[in-house]
Amino acid sequence: MTARTTVITITHNGGLVIGGLLKSLPADLPLIVVDNASQDDTLDIVAKLRPDAKVIRNSKGLGYGAAASQGLGAVETEFALLANPDSLMTADAVNALVHAADLYPEAAMFGPIHKDGNGHIEPSHNVEIWKRNIFGKLAYNIVPEGPICVEFLSGAVNLVRMEVMREVGFYDPEIYLYYEDDDMCVRVRRAGHPLILVASSVVTHLNGGSVRPNKAYYWEKFWNIAWSRIYFESKYKGRLAGMCLGTKHALRFAGKALLYGVTFNRKKGWRDLARSAGSLAAVLGVRASKLPRTAKH
Repeated sequence: MTARTTVITITHNGGLVIGGLLKSLPADLPLIVVDNASQDDTLDIVAKLRPDAKVIRNSKGLGYGAAASQGLGAVETEFALLANPDSLMTADAVNALVHAADLYPEAAMFGPIHKDGNGHIEPSHNVEIWKRNIFGKLAYNIVPEGPICVEFLSGAVNLVRMEVMREVGFYDPEIYLYYEDDDMCVRVRRAGHPLILVASSVVTHLNGGSVRPNKAYYWEKFWNIAWSRIYFESKYKGRLAGMCLGTKHALRFAGKALLYGVTFNRKKGWRDLARSAGSLAAVLGVRASKLPRTAKH
């Protein structure tokens, strides 16, 4: 029987984790690996475990969204399953997502319950995308008994209906890292397609290990988290709202960085300095994307 789902994974120095994902995937599902200039043994592991995979090699890191768009552009099946290289799948989990897609043909995106390596529930959805911090992790202590509509599904693992993806467009090319999944969720919902959390589908998300953390990594991570948050605010609430939030964050995190510097907590100081710089960069209109401004998605 012809597969209905293609798996897409985005790699960047993911040799520590990619083998686990590849071994957990049903072997009959087509696989697309988009590699963002890995310098480790990631692609050697892919070649050994899944020689049938279609591999797209980028000479430089383009970020998650741009790479995911490359993968989506190569999909020929009805669905695509985006899965981070630090996730572990089962055939039952994939089948549950596809079954939900058949039950709810108007919906476009389907997310599983995420558990960490210790079996604890990991936040992976939000009922209200703009109020995600109100309830914190307490909102995830109760697992839904069945599928529910939500406003946000984590991009770490989700199934998407390709017909809708082509309708709304792929990931925003201006976002380099972080909040690309928030943006996609907003766009899909605005196009009239629900997002569904499928409680019967459970995956493991190890949440780390795809890169080797160092000072440069932490700066890139927190700079982009801050930048993307302000970009997201500006895109959907207006430039003035983005500038106000960005200025607030730039000052707040600069103050925290100074405080941590006084107390000699260099790691947190470096983190908050990156947050301040990313927020200010977004206010000033500095781009995060590594793509030419003319790039289409």
